[in-house]
Amino acid sequence: MSPASTGASTTVVATSPVPAADASVDTCDSAVDTRLTPGGPGYRRMSFALFLAGVATFALLYSTQALLPLISGEFGVAASDASWTVAAATGGLALFVLPMSALSERFGRRAVMTGSLAVAVAVGLLVPFAPSLGVLVVLRAVQGAALAGLPASAQAYLAEEVRPKALVTAIGLFVAGNSVGGMSGRIITGWVAQAWGWRVAVAVIGVIAVGCAVAFRLLLPAPKHFTAGSLRPRILLGTVRDHLANPLLRRLYAIGALFMTVFGGVYTVIGYRLTEAPFGLPQGIIGSIFLVYLVGTVSASTAGRLVGRLGRRGALYLAGGTTTAGLLLSLAPSLPLVLLGLVLITAGFFAGHAVASSAVSKTATQGRAQASALYQSMYYIGSSVGSTVGATAFHADGWGGTVAVGLLAVIGVVTITVAGSRAARVAARTAPVAAH
Repeated sequence: MSPASTGASTTVVATSPVPAADASVDTCDSAVDTRLTPGGPGYRRMSFALFLAGVATFALLYSTQALLPLISGEFGVAASDASWTVAAATGGLALFVLPMSALSERFGRRAVMTGSLAVAVAVGLLVPFAPSLGVLVVLRAVQGAALAGLPASAQAYLAEEVRPKALVTAIGLFVAGNSVGGMSGRIITGWVAQAWGWRVAVAVIGVIAVGCAVAFRLLLPAPKHFTAGSLRPRILLGTVRDHLANPLLRRLYAIGALFMTVFGGVYTVIGYRLTEAPFGLPQGIIGSIFLVYLVGTVSASTAGRLVGRLGRRGALYLAGGTTTAGLLLSLAPSLPLVLLGLVLITAGFFAGHAVASSAVSKTATQGRAQASALYQSMYYIGSSVGSTVGATAFHADGWGGTVAVGLLAVIGVVTITVAGSRAARVAARTAPVAAH
């Protein structure tokens, strides 16, 4: 979920900044600057194409999450085993974000996005025919690795092809596609599976993704401002090493991973929780629970104002507190309280994720593409860990075990944030001394 990620991730990999000379052209005659702008030729096509790419990406990535109880039933496995169909996809994406970002620098954004969608869609059409859980997990891992090319290239394409003043709006449409795909994919699979089973449900998502992928390729304008770079692993590894040596970036990466551990665990297991007593909800209703993601869209959009009022660390404390309150409420044997708990968990997660991911871009003064890719990698590792550990805890100790995993992750967020506050105070005290 992008960053939100809507379960989906809302963070996308940035590219090198547009040269200052280009930015200044934006104030000149529009005939001079050939980049896309709202109302101009190609802008609407580009926006809709990337929106559809976002829908396809996150519908495919989380297509099995709402179906885990049915997958468990067919293969006769526990929640912890079925959860690998989610963890394998997000883990594959996490491992391949950095390599895909490098490939997009060499071979072009549109080429990598098109290839990624083509492979992911082809695998998606095979998923319904998986004869065993092991084969299903392997297919999902390949699908996640392929999908890594989308977040690794989309914002880079936008930064190169769209005028600076229109960039935030264009990125927002892509993120909206992520959110819509993550939410609608779960809802559609829930209702289809209730009538025809999980295999038909994931097949429907595969067909929808085919349509999105074809429309994306037909609509996306050919890049006019891309300049190919060379694949130089030594430079890439050096940049990654520098980012990992930065204490603040390390803290932000850990915070993103821990927030996603909570979110991944809760939404992987919630289907099992709601099919059991005292709830006994049908699969279609369980899929509709993911409408709660809309709350995350609102909380993520207000994160900037929270930081303005409370500071980054204050906003992280508030996000952690909100998530904690939601986890505790979800323990109640009352459906309204469980739903309220999910609302608070979702709001807290999206706010925390938005604060941490935006701070990464501000902190990294160079190699922003790799800095964002590292954050995204850790984010999806958190999703994989949350899915598997949360499901294992549920199998061992019920919903209370999953909540305990979430609470430990939130404690980790708070502990890291406190350490950041102390580091900031020490730096403030030593700065005058260093100046002398």
